[in-house]
Amino acid sequence: MSLFPLLRPLIHALDGENAHLATINLLRLVPFLRTPAPHPMLATRVAGLSLPGPVGLAAGFDKDGKVPERMLALGFGFVEVGTLTPLPQQGNPKPRLFRLAEDRAVINRMGFNNGGQEAAAVRLADARKRGIVGINIGANKDSADRIADYAKGVARMAPLASYITINISSPNTPGLRALQDKGALAELLAGSRAAMPERGPPLFLKVAPDLEPEDIKDIVAVSSGVVDALIISNTTISRPPLRSSASGESGGLSGAPLRALAHQRLRDFRAETGGTMPLIGAGGIASADDAYARIRAGASAVQLYSALVYEGPGLASRINAGLVELLKRDGFASISEAVGVDA
Repeated sequence: MSLFPLLRPLIHALDGENAHLATINLLRLVPFLRTPAPHPMLATRVAGLSLPGPVGLAAGFDKDGKVPERMLALGFGFVEVGTLTPLPQQGNPKPRLFRLAEDRAVINRMGFNNGGQEAAAVRLADARKRGIVGINIGANKDSADRIADYAKGVARMAPLASYITINISSPNTPGLRALQDKGALAELLAGSRAAMPERGPPLFLKVAPDLEPEDIKDIVAVSSGVVDALIISNTTISRPPLRSSASGESGGLSGAPLRALAHQRLRDFRAETGGTMPLIGAGGIASADDAYARIRAGASAVQLYSALVYEGPGLASRINAGLVELLKRDGFASISEAVGVDA
């Protein structure tokens, strides 16, 4: 029996950011048993990477790369750390992280708070020997040349990463999402690809859910043949109907209210790419049914983060078990056979 339902009231008695920091520190200090590896039916390949399972941890949980091995041990098939910027950055003023318990959601306006790439590099030197550990990189808020920041990040972190994610989708750094515009994105990706070592890891691009059809066409046109996968999507600045008292806070909304929008954006990108580029689905995934729907819609793998706030550390293993049952129900021998069947 999981202890999380008993501990959740104590954890949620802390404000969101302090609870998160306490969780990271606890994971670093407390030994625990490794979760059994995902069922062989869940093994898959994405952009040349062999994943033991399709359920990954999204960037934002382990910003500074302090506990990737611990999260892999909890049943995640891959873990993405970051967002890491070239220089240390405090982020936006506090408070900047809010639980919306009635909505099973989170609003954050963290602002890429992290200790910088150099400090994380020391911790991540051996991380990918334990499993698939991606590194999500961003630009410093006050950088005079944000495109150059991404090139620096690729050059510095690529030797340590199973894959690199270019994050231009956070709404909490002013002007960052403008890098999704066609011309800026082409320049950004060309610089990032040029900075990649000759035998570097795959390059992923993470985009926002708040996109128009023309934006999607432009992103696919520019990224095809340059990046190896797209992550669909990050938090949203839109506000569907919400019940929680913190619903008026500014920042990116994640969790259950993002589910429908993120799912639709995945379908849009699948239609635009025609299945020629691997897609990773993220946003509002909290159950095996959620993950399976995203996979059937075209995702080769999925990521989650906010759902851990409400479902606890055993969530990845529960989703893995549920996916196996869903695959068996529908007559699939492996998770890869289900990718895009509803597209």
